[in-house]
Parts: sequence; C-alpha cells; structure tokens
Amino acid sequence: MGIHLPFIKVLNLQILFQTGMVGYPEALTDPSYRCQLLTLTYPLVGNYGVPPDEEGEFGLSKWFESSRIHAAALIIGELSENPSHWSSTRSLDQWLKEQGVPGVQGIDTRRLTKKIREKGTMLGKLVVDGAVADNIPFENPDKRNLVREVSMKEAKVFNPSGTLRITVVDCGIKYNQIRCLAQRGARVTVVPWDHPLDSADFDGLFISNGPGDPQLCQTTINNIRRVVCVDRPKPLFGICLGHQLLSLVIRAKTYKMKYGNRGHNQPCIHKGTDRCFITSQNHGFAVDPDTLPADWDVLFTNANDHTNEGIVHNTKPLFSVQFHPEHMAGPTDLVSLFDVFLDVVREHKNGNSTRSGMSPYVIPRKVLILGSGGLSIGQAGEFDYSGSQAIKALKEENVQTVLINPNIATVQTSKGLADKVYFLPITPEYVTQVIKNERPDGVLLTFGGQTALNCGVELTKLGVLEKYKVRVLGTPVASIEMTEDRKIFVEKMEEINEHVAPSEAALSVEQAVAAAERLGYPVLVRSAFALGGLGSGFANNREELTSLVTSAFAHTSQVLVDKSLKGWKEIEYEVVRDAYDNCVTVCNMENIDPLGIHTGESIVVAPSQTLNDYEYNMLRNTAIKVIRHLGIVGECNIQYALNPESEQYYIIEVNARLSRSSALASKATGYPLAYVAAKLGLGIPLPQLKNSVTNSTTANFEPSLDYCVVKVPRWDLSKFLRVSTKIGSSMKSVGEVMAIGRSFEEAFQKALRMVDENFLNDMTFPFGQQELQTPTDKRIFVLASALRAGYTVDQLYELTKIDRWFLHKMKNITDHEHLLETYNQSAMPPEVMRKAKQLGFSDKQIALAVQSTELAVRKLRHDWSILPVVKQIDTVAAEWPAFTNYLYLTYHGTEDDLSFSDQHVMVIGSGVYRIGSSVEFDWCAVGCITELRKMGYKTIMVNYNPETVSTDYDMCDRLYFDEISFEVVMDIYERENPEGVILSMGGQLPNNIAMSLHRQQCRILGTSPEFIDCAENRFKFSRMLDTISISQPQWKELSDTESAVKFCETVGYPCLVRPSYVLSGAAMNVAYSDSDLEKYLSNAVAVSKEHPVVISKFIQEAKEIDVDAVACDGVVMAIAVSEHVENAGVHSGDATLVTPPQDLNQKTIERIKMIVHAIGQELQVTGPFNLQLIAKVFVIECNVRVSRSFPFISKTLGVDLVALATQAIMGEEVEPVGLMRGKGIVGVKVPQFSFSRLAGADVVLGVEMTSTGEVACFGENRYEAYLKAMLSTGFKIPKKNILLSIVSCCPQFRLWRLWDTTCTPAWVTAVDWPFEEEEDSECPTKEKQRSIMNYLEENHFDLVINLSMRNSGGRRLSSFVTKGYRTRRMAIDYSVPLIIDIKCTKLFVQVKITALRQIGRSPPVKTHIDSMTSQTLVRLPGESLQLKCH
Repeated sequence: MGIHLPFIKVLNLQILFQTGMVGYPEALTDPSYRCQLLTLTYPLVGNYGVPPDEEGEFGLSKWFESSRIHAAALIIGELSENPSHWSSTRSLDQWLKEQGVPGVQGIDTRRLTKKIREKGTMLGKLVVDGAVADNIPFENPDKRNLVREVSMKEAKVFNPSGTLRITVVDCGIKYNQIRCLAQRGARVTVVPWDHPLDSADFDGLFISNGPGDPQLCQTTINNIRRVVCVDRPKPLFGICLGHQLLSLVIRAKTYKMKYGNRGHNQPCIHKGTDRCFITSQNHGFAVDPDTLPADWDVLFTNANDHTNEGIVHNTKPLFSVQFHPEHMAGPTDLVSLFDVFLDVVREHKNGNSTRSGMSPYVIPRKVLILGSGGLSIGQAGEFDYSGSQAIKALKEENVQTVLINPNIATVQTSKGLADKVYFLPITPEYVTQVIKNERPDGVLLTFGGQTALNCGVELTKLGVLEKYKVRVLGTPVASIEMTEDRKIFVEKMEEINEHVAPSEAALSVEQAVAAAERLGYPVLVRSAFALGGLGSGFANNREELTSLVTSAFAHTSQVLVDKSLKGWKEIEYEVVRDAYDNCVTVCNMENIDPLGIHTGESIVVAPSQTLNDYEYNMLRNTAIKVIRHLGIVGECNIQYALNPESEQYYIIEVNARLSRSSALASKATGYPLAYVAAKLGLGIPLPQLKNSVTNSTTANFEPSLDYCVVKVPRWDLSKFLRVSTKIGSSMKSVGEVMAIGRSFEEAFQKALRMVDENFLNDMTFPFGQQELQTPTDKRIFVLASALRAGYTVDQLYELTKIDRWFLHKMKNITDHEHLLETYNQSAMPPEVMRKAKQLGFSDKQIALAVQSTELAVRKLRHDWSILPVVKQIDTVAAEWPAFTNYLYLTYHGTEDDLSFSDQHVMVIGSGVYRIGSSVEFDWCAVGCITELRKMGYKTIMVNYNPETVSTDYDMCDRLYFDEISFEVVMDIYERENPEGVILSMGGQLPNNIAMSLHRQQCRILGTSPEFIDCAENRFKFSRMLDTISISQPQWKELSDTESAVKFCETVGYPCLVRPSYVLSGAAMNVAYSDSDLEKYLSNAVAVSKEHPVVISKFIQEAKEIDVDAVACDGVVMAIAVSEHVENAGVHSGDATLVTPPQDLNQKTIERIKMIVHAIGQELQVTGPFNLQLIAKVFVIECNVRVSRSFPFISKTLGVDLVALATQAIMGEEVEPVGLMRGKGIVGVKVPQFSFSRLAGADVVLGVEMTSTGEVACFGENRYEAYLKAMLSTGFKIPKKNILLSIVSCCPQFRLWRLWDTTCTPAWVTAVDWPFEEEEDSECPTKEKQRSIMNYLEENHFDLVINLSMRNSGGRRLSSFVTKGYRTRRMAIDYSVPLIIDIKCTKLFVQVKITALRQIGRSPPVKTHIDSMTSQTLVRLPGESLQLKCH
C-alpha cells in the first residue's frame, strides 16, 4: 500500500493513533497531523475510496480539509482495494501515491495503540526494506515550529459580501472552520500565523487549530495579547491550538499529554448545565485549568480524562474550546458555538453560559417490568437479555422489582434476579390485577418488545396507570404512540423538516387501494403496532395489494402504504437519550441486503462500511434531532433508507423501545444499552453513569470499534410445509448469530458457520438469474455459486443491489478458495494458509479444498505457527484499559490482549437460536456459570448468540464470543488450559463435538464422551437397551433400503425414521408406506452422514412421558416426570407438558424410576440427562445433556436441577432430592407457534418440532394452569361461535357428546362441509366453502377446532390443497385461535367445565400460586419484626 519514494529510506517522526471509524480523507488533510505517523485504530480503511478534489462553496475544497495530505505516513490494519461509493474517483492507495505519502497495512494496530497508551506518544521510524535505520537519530517534530510550515503565506478573503468582519489567524486551519463562519454571513479574512493584528480591522477574531507545541508560537501569542488584553476587547473564539494560544495569552499554562485525544467520540461536559456533548478532537497538548486567572472560568471538561476542554472570560466576550466543533470529520453536536460566537460579535455582548443546572430526580421504590412472553419469530431471546439487564440496573439502585412474564425458560424469571416474578399472561386484565396487588410506583414498558408496549398503551388508555398512580419510566406513552401510529409519526417528522418515505395511512382496504394508486406501484404495505414486519409485503398491482391488506387488517387497525424504495441502502442507528437531553448514538449498522428485506432477515454489519464521514454524521445528527423531538428517554433505534447514488435519505421508522437491533448493538460494541436505558428511566443523568467496560470513563460516549461485526439470521424454513423460502419485508428467521473479526471476510465466514455448522454442504448451489434477483434463505450460497461460475461484481450488483464493496469481499473469499484448490496439502505454502485463515476459512474448509483432513490441516497450521490471537472488546479501541474480558479470536494480529495464568472452568453455550434450541438452553448455561462462581470457580463462556444472557460479559470471568466448533473450542482450550470443559449445558451443539474433543485429550467434565456417543448414536443406544433388557419399540439399523422395507413390512407401518446426533427431530419422520420410507431415508442419511440411522415401529395412540434427571457417577440423585397432553408422535417441544404428572399410576411411576436408574447406571451419567418414554413404558430416546424442559421443571417443582447437576459435575457431595410430588401446584407448559409469520405453512404437529417458544403457568389444578398458559400465547376465550371441523374417521359421536354437555345446543351447528381427504375438485359445495371463508374473514368464529386423525406424527404433504389445510391456514391468517389436537381439545373442554364454569371468566391472580419470590419471609418472636432474607 502507498508509495516508498527512493529518497525516503527512513521516515523518522512521532507516532500516534486516532479512533474515528470514518473520515480518513479529512484526517489525512488535517494540518494538525503535520509530521505525524498516523495510525487508524479501525482496521478496515479505504472502503469508500477518495472523492475528487473539486471546488465547493466559497472556493473551498468540497471534500478535504486543506490542499494536500499533511500526515507523514498512514499505518492501518487492512486497505480496501476495491472501494465502493458514488463520490469515489480513486482508491486510497492511488491517492497516497499521487501525494507521495507512504502507507503501511497488515499492522496489528490494536497492539500498537496499546503500546502508545501505556508508554505515551512515541517517536518512530518507518523503514523501507533494505534501508539501515540504526544510525539515524529519532527526530521530535514537537521541537519544530510546525505552524510556520502549514500556515498560509499571505492573507486571503472568503465570502467578501459578508456583513460581519472576522479575522482568522491561520495556525493550520481546517477548511470547514472557514466554511462554518462564511455560511453564517461572515466576511472571513484569513491571515498568516505571524500577521500583526489590529482591532480596527475586524469585528471578531478567530484563532484556528494547528500542529505542534503552542509555546513555539510566541509571535502569535504576542500579537493576540495586544488586541485581547485591553479594557473592551472585540469578541474572540479559539479552537484546539487556538484554545491553547489564548490560554498562554492570559498567562495560564499548557502541558504535553501522555498520548493526546484523537477521535470522534470524546465526551465533554458543559460547566453550569452539566450537559454532555460528543466531540471530535485531535491534540497532544492541553491547558492546565488550575493556572487560569481569577476572572476566567472553565467552559467544558472532558468526561473521561477530566482534562480542560474550554475556557471563558467571566465578563468579556472571549472563549475557546479544545475540541473541533466544526466536525470534519466527526459529530456536529457543538457546531452551534459558531452561532454563539457570531451572535456575540453581532450584539457585542459577553458570551456567558446560562447555568440552568439539573433538576433532582426521585428514584421509585418499586417498579413493575413487563416481559415479552413466549419466543416467537420477531420477538425472541433479546428481550430476556434486555429485561435481565434492566432488573440488574434497578437492583443496583435498591429498587424493588416485580416482573410479569409467562416465559418460564428465561433467565429473567429465575429466582434471585427480580424480587417477585408472576408467571401470567401479559394482558391488560392480568397486569391490572398485579398492579392492584403490588402497588408499584413505576412501570417499564420498553423491555418486553411489542407485547409489553401494546399492553402498556392499552393500560394507559383504560386509565389503569393513572388510577393506581403508576408512573411510566423512561419514554412517555405519548412518545411511544407517536412512533407506533404511522400517520402521527409522519406529521411529527414534517414538523422538523425531516422526510419519511412517501406514504399514506389507511384504515380500510378501499383507502389502501386509493393510496397505492396515488403513490404508484410497486408499494410496500406495513402494519401499525406490529413487530418483525408482521402483515407487511410488497405489492406490484391491485390484486396483490388487496390480498396483503386484507390479511394485515386481521392483526391491526391501521396499515401504511409506502412508496417502494427497493434497492436503497438500509442504515440503522441505536440512540440513547436521558431526561436532561444528553444524547449519543451508540452504534450504527448497515444492512448488506438492500431495502426491501426486513432488517431481521438481512445480514447486518457494524459499523457501517460504505458510508463516508458526511453521510455517517448526517444520519447521526438526524437521529439525535428526531429522538429529541419525539421526547424519547432511554434507548431506541432509527432506520433509514439511503440512496446509493447520492446523499438523499428517508426515515423509515423509529422503535421507541429495546429491539433485536439493541441486543445486537450492545454485543457488537460492548455498550450495555438495556442496563443504561433502565438507569435513565429512573431519571439518572447519562454523564453520571460509568462505562462498565473501562470502569473509569463515562457512559455518555460513543463507542469506537477496532474490529468488524457481522450478524447473519438463521432460518428453519425446511421444517414447514408449503412455506415460501423467499425473504422480504416480513420476518421469518428464528434466530441470529454475531461474528467478530478484524476483516469483513473473517467475520462473515465465521458467521456463516455459526448459523449452520454444516454450511459446507450448501456451498454449491444451483442458481439462475431468478435466484439472484429474488432473495431466499440460501441467497449467500447462490451468490457464492455465481462468483464461482464467473459472474462479475457489476453483474451481481445489477441483479442484487448488494453494494459492490461487499460483493468484492465475497469475491476475495471465492478467489482464495479457488487458489487453495490448486494445491494439495504438501504443496501449499504457509502464506497461502495464513491468508486463508485471515479470510475466515476454517481448517475443515481448507482441508476440503486441498483434499486433506481437518486434523492434518490443524497440525500443519501449528507446525507453521499460524495461530489465532485473543483480542478484547473494550468500546474505546484500546484508548483506555478494559476491566472486562470480552474476547474474540482473530488471525489479524501478533499479540494476545491478556495473559493466561489463572485456572478456569469452561462452559460451552447453546449457539444460535433455532427451532429446538432456544432460550431454555441459555437458562441452563447461565445457571451453570452462576453456580460455578458460587462454588468459587473462575468461568469461561463460549457462545456467539447476541440475544442471550450468557453472552453478557458480566455473567462470567471470560467471555469468548466465538464459534462453537471443534477447531475454535480446541484453540481456546490450548490457550487457556482450563480445569475442564462442561458440554452438557448447551443442548445438542456441544454434544456434537464431544467425541472430537475427547480424541484430542480434552478434559471433559461430567459424563464421558464415550457414553454421550452411546446415547446419541441410535444404533449403540438401541443395542444397549436390549443388553440391559429395557423394552423399546422394535428397531433396526439402516444398512440398505431393501432390508429397511422388509423390516417395515414385518413389524407393520407406520414406522419412525430416526437419524443420530440431531436436535428437534431434524429429518425425523413417520413413514406410512414404502414410498414415504424411501424419501425419508434419503433425508435422514443427508442429515446424519457420519452416524447411523435407525428405523423403529411407531406406536400410535400412546401417552408420552418426559423424564429429567441428575446423576452422579451413574447414581441418580433427582428424577422429575412430566406427561404430555398430546399422544406420542408430537415432538416434546411442541407438546403440552404437565408436571407433576396427573394421570400416571404408582406402578407406572415405579417402572419409570427403575428404567431411569438402570440407564443412568449403564451410561455412568454425571450431570443432567433426559429420557422420553411411552406410557406402556417403552424407552424412545435418551439425551445425556440438559433438555428443553429443565427450566420448567426446576421452577415448577422448586429445585434448581442445573445447580444440582453442576455440583455433581464438579465432584461435590449431592444429596438425593425427591421431586415426584412437587410443591402443591401444577405447572402446564404450552408451545408458542409462529405460523402467522410463515405464510402458507400448514399447521400440523409431528415428530419434527415447529414451535418457536413456550410459556408456562401454574394453577391449583391442570385446567386452571392450562387456561392461563393458553391465554399467554395470545389465545382468547371464545364467547360465541366455535367452528368444529372433523374428518371422516374421527370418533365424532363421543366428541359431540362432550360438546353437548358443556355448551348450549345453539352453539353446535352441523355444517355439511367436505372432509379433508376428499379429492373431488368438482364438488358442489363451493358455495358453502366460500361461506366458511366469509365467516372467518368477518371474525364470525372465536375459535376453530380442526381435527385430522390420520397420519398423526407424520407431515404428509398432499399434492392438492385440502379443505382442512385451508381451514387451519385461514384461522391463522385471520388471527382466530386454533386447536388441532384431539387431546388438547378434550383438555380445553374440561377447562370450560371446571375453571370457566365456576368463575365465568379467566382465572384470577393468586399470588401464592402465580408468583415466585426471591425472598423468604421469616417471622421472629416479638411485636412486628420482619426480616427479608435474600
């Protein structure tokens, strides 16, 4: 990179660092960097190229800060060789060559920054290869008068028609200072640094910035003194060096700082108002405020290092600031100081600040927090993370916390966090009852997603909050409504001259059609008060619009019709604001996918990669302006559409709450947004909060990143029948991953592997133009295939509108893969492997390319010392030391950020949320590290899911935010040498790498990997059961299709196909015929390539039982039993669970215990395990790890099984615990489905899991608990008509009798409607079918019960669309509650008999049943003494 001129053999100057993430053209042309070796901490530089040197306003350069590059050299991590920006005319490399400035890339800039931070600004030499530098002495530029070198040689006038005469002393002025004065109507005369000054020549005097030691400018100091040290001086404003010169003029002192302040995120507190502003800075000298004369005062102070940032005269119009309010590059928060200066000049008044101070804040005594309920698409684990952080923040302020959340799998509902947790539906009815019982002073509505927000708005409208004097903390409800009601939002934006994409609000289908005609197709339809783009989509014509709007109105009362901006860039900012108007943007993010794809469906990169400084700060300033205007207090996010060919932008929306992006931004930057937002909600000023990573700097700052973060969504669309794989404006993804690297390629490839550990199988993907233009969940692999096939970046840009910068980066990956394929392992040079690792290739990928094995590549890599380094995330790009160990691995570095002396216990987390592995496994992992810390162990957590509590850096001693793969876990293991690794707390993913780790002599704590393999490997497990004489369904290992067919014919269909080492029943299917069997076998073999597939007899109409247990060296210490409501054949994750069991007799329970003890003994289990059985006591499967039901069992029965298992794993004495009887309450766990998000998906239950979350409630009996749990999923109690749709083979008579006993006869109306199996498309009942459709559309039914008896457990996809499918789908699309299982229908009927008959409405809150408290109340003898024991 750059150029090394023949005469520059050794460059010998001062070296320093700058932490800004954008603005390299402005920084390089800043005269203050004269004679400096400039190091940029952000590793990816040159992304948006270099603009032309064109003339702008007032004859000044439009893009640069002076006429040339002033920095002596540029030192960076990685140069972007293919920049992408509409304004770019050349690359950074070309520009440096043109200007004769050397540059160096490939430097571990973080290591260099840390060295400067620790040793102070140093002198350095840049040595060209072959040059001898030892005999050349170091040269200190501070000894030179650099101001003389950069100042203009003669005076020059700008804006000669200006009305105010401002003389500017040029000490190294940046063009934007001249521009800021001229734009405000000044006639600006710029004079050289040593020009004599005469008050008669000007109305105001301005002293510019510049390089070097201010003491060397004695001529300037004397000239200024002559016009300032008089009785009535003209107004004066100084910036940076100008500030230091003014201080020397008044005989104060300056000093050289250790390493200076250089970056765009320095927080400065204004004395008097205590307001904090974010500023841009570049200086190595500072003013000593203790030496100011008595008639001068401090104006600003740095909130981090407490150095002086500004001074003001108490009576005269003289002031100066150390920072750069003219903001090129950087924020414009204090550009108004130019207005202040010119107002002072205009009015000849002194410029004292108004000192309003802050009003004192009152912290509430008790706060109610609304959770988000069951996990669904669009509202997942991120709200567990944000709610947990809020509770922590409130507890630190000694506020009592009450939480309502029926999601029993969450960390926030655990004992010891909130003071009291209610497991109840988040509905106005139940929340009102809790408020009445608890009488809180305040309520937080922004930590529970859209569910909590909508509930809070409803409570406000009903007057409940006012009646019970409950204050909404943080953002007021009025502000929430402004952002949620699209029409009001548009009006609010127009008030401040900001523009929302052309759009119209509609309250009916007719209004929507009329709006679309006015705007012109294509249009985007969006719902108000909706989450994850529910009910949204693009319409190209009237028919598509009508269909979209009709279904949207099922979820909302208002839709917005937007003009389509498909193909524009989508940019997001996370904004924090306190009650005193202190405002910062914590993180900005860029969607790799263009507008038109929901941000939850898009690949997102932080910070933005293709925005220049002007765009970055233009959108930042708009964000702050909008948030202030809306009056938001706490945290929110704003989304923009940015034209890729200009600076035009539109605001898409503002979310006045914590969102998925907030969790991502928190983890991407290390800034705990939810924690800070909760504190701000209490009224605490932002500058008073500490940055929890550095423990010394303020939280009123904007993080600097010296790494790149990539988020990739995870879809599980293959689990659903008839779902389109196209992705668009409505969200379908079930989880997301976040990867960190010091190059985009490194983070990007890591993220793809995190989403799916088998992603190598997807690398070659069939594609055509259609696949490239229409994004699907496999879009990235389609792009990779296109690049391999020779598509150019420009062709792909035209088809996808993905910015060329990202496409070039993807091409780097495919190009290097092609290079790897030209070598075999022995011929591959070390530099090719090193480059592969820096581009994010895993050992397995390299092995595949060079036709070797992962272990052989690993050994070779070790032989060549190509090893990753461990880097810290510290929010400040190494400018300050970090006290938290938030870590990642990278191959772009030469030094670890920390030492590895202490012993830790390593816990592997659960990875990406997917169907089957969700927040419940995070609860287990967090429970494990919490228990380990209680036991005195230091802990390491490895996980990469930004939505989780386990990836919160204060949960463990060291957090590795990195892959859960054999390669990475081994790399960390070899570096840390921990006491051992716990795999059993993270679900299936850690179990999958157990044997690989074990073979490398990795110390696995708990059950031996050999026994884990014995349980996971279907063949070994079935054989083991036979050996110890435990009954199981008849089974056979698949050897070939012919013998499999023969086995099925012998035992009789249906049969179950079961692959090994899978989660949530992936590729598990019930075969009813030979053709089914052949199809399912090929699927299973594809999923379970390295492990056996087993076929077993599928037992119908049987009761399924779940057992969760803990053992120590094979001796079982605790057994908990739950029963399924649905028959066997419904995956346990989709089943309704009841504990303690209500229908099992003592004999069955004793038999279950015997089996659990026998299997625990045989597998020598130490730690948690889970069994699934059929009530005739056949064993179905065993998982030697925690299961999905562990949190439900632990919280319902009152014993923390994870804590117990952790003690057993660590060899502690564990007493057996009896859990069979429970504690007098019944818990019912109900699945939460997201079918409304998955257009076209058939609502069927089978052996493969489809639910995205779960809720659980308690009751005195199962009926009460079941009803509350159903209400928690959004179910509504039917008040009028119920549609009952039953197929021909159903035992109708018995069911009708049931209904006759519970409902008035008027409720039951038989409709002659075709059965599900009828295939006659010419059937004469189309009229009647249409009427059913109309009934559903018009909300005529309160409940649909659709019972299909055949093929239970199977996912039969018929070639035609059945009437049953259409009934189920219409119920979902029109938000009508739906029950599809006969056993659940029976339970619901019993609920109507018992719970509803007795009270006539939903069950009331019973505090002793519905809530769990973290305190024990102890009554002592005496008058009225009570102790709360925590």
